[in-house]
Amino acid sequence: MAVFEHDDIEIAYDVVGAGPAVLLVHGFPQTRAMWGLIANGLARDFTVVTADLRGYGASSKPEALDDLSNYSFRSMGRDMFALMSSLGHERFHLIGHDRGGRVAHRMSLDRPERIATLTVMDIVPTHTLLARWSSKISAAYFHWSFLAQPAPFPERMISADRDHFFEACLLGWGGARIEDFAEIEAYRTAWRDPAAIAGMTNDYRAALAVDVHHDEVDVGRKFDGPALVLYGSDGAMARIFDIPETWSAWLENMTAEAIPGGHFFPDQSPDATLAALRRFLGVA
Repeated sequence: MAVFEHDDIEIAYDVVGAGPAVLLVHGFPQTRAMWGLIANGLARDFTVVTADLRGYGASSKPEALDDLSNYSFRSMGRDMFALMSSLGHERFHLIGHDRGGRVAHRMSLDRPERIATLTVMDIVPTHTLLARWSSKISAAYFHWSFLAQPAPFPERMISADRDHFFEACLLGWGGARIEDFAEIEAYRTAWRDPAAIAGMTNDYRAALAVDVHHDEVDVGRKFDGPALVLYGSDGAMARIFDIPETWSAWLENMTAEAIPGGHFFPDQSPDATLAALRRFLGVA
């Protein structure tokens, strides 16, 4: 593990391989460890960077500002841009799952000239998800409302049984089994840290307080570079939405593909995920 420091924030990251740069960004409630098999598979042709978002894993978990702006996807994206610049990569392929996908989408809107290609995994655009919120979404993704409640309510509730709560999230969005998660012990170590629980809840608070407003400003703007939308064929979002349709308003040059599994298909089907990424990146 290496650590990059900027603006009083430490970002934990790893680098493998050689070639054009690829940045892989994890989601909730995981860490950069989720990318192990996929990162190694891409490293045959690329320099692969995996990083923990602020609030997650081994990265800094700052106190939230009153306006929550330091936990916005924009702030997380700035961390990633700064990290990649420090490594000499001013332009790179960007791949994000779950919250990492939302960070990646924000990065593609804020600095599109730096993104060679964009891949988002098993998400509906944040603005679309919240604008179309329904009883079905609320039942499937209850954690959005729960985690966004004012501190310290969700933190205290989660701390009563951290493993049960976070493992229920891993298992609840599309038929995954604990044995599907090769890095489960790394996740458990990370989420047992009270600061990580606070960081993750602040991430979700910021989505409702800050990120949705950033997206409102950008409605109608499209990322015009090559974009790949991957989603779990058995995932909660695929049951509720036509996922490619939701991205058509945000991505000009889009390819979409369903991967076997649910929301955590990179863990359930890493070989199929890697194959899809390699085809998209032109090295299949």
